[in-house]
Amino acid sequence: MPHSPEVAALLERSNRLGSDPRNTNYAGGNTSAKGSATDPVTGAGVELMWVKGSGGDLGTLTEPGLAVLRLDRLRALAQVYPGVDREDEMVPAFDYCLHGKGGAAPSIDTAMHGLVDAPHVDHLHPDSGIALACAADGEKLTAQCFGDTVAWVPWRRPGFQLGLDIAAIKQANPQAIGCILGGHGITAWGATSEECERNALHIIRTAEAFLTNNGRPEPFGPVLDGYLPLPPAERRSRAAALTPLIRSLASTDHPQVGHFTDTPEVLDFLARTEHPRLAALGTSCPDHFLRTKVRPLVLDLPPTTPLEQTTARLRELHTAYRAEYAAYYQRHATPHSPAMRGADPAIVLVPGVGMFSFGKDKQTARVAGEFYLNAINVMHGAEALSTYRPIEESEKFRIEYWELEEAKLRRMPTPKPLATRIALVTGAGSGIGKAIAHRLVAEGACVVIADLNTDNAKAVAEELGGPDKAVAVTVDVTDEQQITAAFEQALLAFGGIDLVVNNAGISLSKPLLQTTAADWDLQHRIMARGSFLVSREAARVMTQQALGGDIIYIASKNAVFAGPNNIAYSATKADQAHQVRLLAAELGEHGIRVNGINPDGVVRGSGIFAAGWGAQRAAVYGIEETELGEYYAQRTLLKREVLPEHVANAVYALTAGDLTHTTGLHIPVDAGVAAAFLR
Repeated sequence: MPHSPEVAALLERSNRLGSDPRNTNYAGGNTSAKGSATDPVTGAGVELMWVKGSGGDLGTLTEPGLAVLRLDRLRALAQVYPGVDREDEMVPAFDYCLHGKGGAAPSIDTAMHGLVDAPHVDHLHPDSGIALACAADGEKLTAQCFGDTVAWVPWRRPGFQLGLDIAAIKQANPQAIGCILGGHGITAWGATSEECERNALHIIRTAEAFLTNNGRPEPFGPVLDGYLPLPPAERRSRAAALTPLIRSLASTDHPQVGHFTDTPEVLDFLARTEHPRLAALGTSCPDHFLRTKVRPLVLDLPPTTPLEQTTARLRELHTAYRAEYAAYYQRHATPHSPAMRGADPAIVLVPGVGMFSFGKDKQTARVAGEFYLNAINVMHGAEALSTYRPIEESEKFRIEYWELEEAKLRRMPTPKPLATRIALVTGAGSGIGKAIAHRLVAEGACVVIADLNTDNAKAVAEELGGPDKAVAVTVDVTDEQQITAAFEQALLAFGGIDLVVNNAGISLSKPLLQTTAADWDLQHRIMARGSFLVSREAARVMTQQALGGDIIYIASKNAVFAGPNNIAYSATKADQAHQVRLLAAELGEHGIRVNGINPDGVVRGSGIFAAGWGAQRAAVYGIEETELGEYYAQRTLLKREVLPEHVANAVYALTAGDLTHTTGLHIPVDAGVAAAFLR
C-alpha cells in the first residue's frame, strides 16, 4: 500500500496517463510528486520527491518503481554542477540524494522533476506534442497553438542542464502550464496532482486538435504507382514468405526475435511518394531511436515484385545498411565511445506488406514497432503543418552511444539460455508437450503451442504469459495445409522458427490380430507421417533463416523395446526414431541438429493415457489403471516414475547450448529399462 496520499495520487495519475497511447509510449516519460514525510532518524519533517525510476512504465507503475529523493539534497546539486560538458557526473550524484533505500534507480530525467518549482510534474511523449517539437518551425507553431500558456524549450539532450533550462523557463513564464521540448516531447506541471494531469492532457489534446484543424491533407504525398497494399490474405502470405530471410538479415550480429504489423497507418505511409525521404531522416524523440535505431531499412520495390527479385534486393539493401551504419558510427565516435553494438536494422519496411521489427525478445521487438508507428504519426503531424525536421544525426549518436545508456545495458540481467529462440511444440496442449512448453518459456524461449485441441492450446498459451511469450495455433499434423498455416502463424508471431518438438501423437494398444488396417494407418498418419511433415516444413524455414536450429522427436523406449499388444504404436515409434538419424545426416550441413528422446510410461498428466491408453495397458499387465505409474516405476533400474517434466528436462539439455556438437542422438528418459538400452 502507498505510504502517503501524494504517492497514491501519483500512481493513479501515472497509470491513467500511461494507459492511453495518445499520451505517451510504452516505458516513455515520467511523473513526479513532492511532499513531506518524517525523517526516521531525526523525527523532523523532510521534503521528498517521488519520481518514476529508470526503465519503468507509467501504465503499470507501482510504488517499488518510484525513486524517492530528498529535495534539499537534490536541489543542492545545482550549487556544485560542473557545467553541461560534465553533466553526466550528476547522475551518480542522485544516489546521494536518496531517502532511505531510495526505491528504484533514478532516471536521467530526475533533475527535470526536482529542479522545476512545482509540486507535481509530468514529462510525456505524445505523438501530437512531438509533431510540434519536430517541425521545422516548431517554436512558432507552439505559440500559434497555445499562445503564452505553453513555452518552447530548444532541443537539449536529457540531463541536468535540461532540468535547469526548464526550471528557468517556468520561472520566466509564470502563466505557463507546461512546455514543448524541441525534438523530444512535453512537460506539464501543477499545484495538485489533478491540476498537473489536467494540464498535461490539455497540452496533448490541444495539439491534436491544432494538427487536425490546420494540417494539410495527404502530408505524405500522393500514392506511388504500384505501391498500394496487397489484399490481407496475400499480404500476410507474402510477409510469412519474407520473414525467414528478413530475420536472418536482422540477426547478422546478434540473434533477434521479430514482430510483424500491417496496420493501416504503416501501409499508407509506405504507399506514399514521400516515405523514402522521411524514412531516411530517421526518428527524432530519444525514446524512438533508442529502440528503432536512427533509421529503418526500406525496401524500394513494389509488393508485386517476384519474390526472388525481392529477396535479392533485400540482401543488397542490408549490405548497404550495415556499411552506412558503420560509417555513421565512425563519423561520430570518440575514443571514449562504447563499441558499436551492431549494424543490423531494428525496423524493416516493406511497401504493400508492412513493418518487421526486431529485438532481444518479443516484447522488445513489438515495442520497437510501436515506437516506429509513433514516429510515423509524428512525421504525419509535422509534415501536415510544416516540414519534419528531426534532431541532428550527431545528437542522435550522442544519445544512442551515451555512456549512461551503456551503463543501463550493463545493468540488465544476463539473458536466459534460450533467449531469442523460437520454438514450435506439437501436441503442446497437455502432458509432455505442455511440460516442454513450460520449460522452454521458463528458459527464455518464445513458444508456439500447436495442438489439435484449440481450447487446450489457448489455455496453455495464456498460462505461459500470453502473446509476448506464447501463442496458440490449431493444427492437425496429418494435414499439410494446416501445418503450413501453423508455421506461417509462428513466423508472423515471432519472426522465425529455431526449435521444433515433434510430440503430437496417439496410442492404440491392441494385439496383432485385433489391430485393423485403419488402426495402423491412423497411428502412422499422426506420428510417422505427421512428424515427417512438421520436420519438412521446419527444415524449409530453418534453411532460409540460415541460423541453424534444432528438431527434437519425442519417440519412445518402444522404438527399441518389443512389448506385447502394441504393434501399431511401437512400429511408428521406430519409424520416428529412424527419421532422427536420417534427418540428422541430411540437415547437418545447414547447422540443424536432429535428436530424439525415448521416454517410458509417462502416465501422470498424459493426454494419451487419459484417453484410454492407460486403461488398455493396465489391462495387459493385469493391474488397476491407478497403479500404472508405480508399475512402470518398479520395472525400471532406478525404481522412479517418469513425469512429463523429466522429458522437458531432456529437451532443454539438448537445446540450451551445452550439446552444440550432438546430433542423431536418442536420450532415454525411462528411469532405466535395460531391454531398451541403445546398442
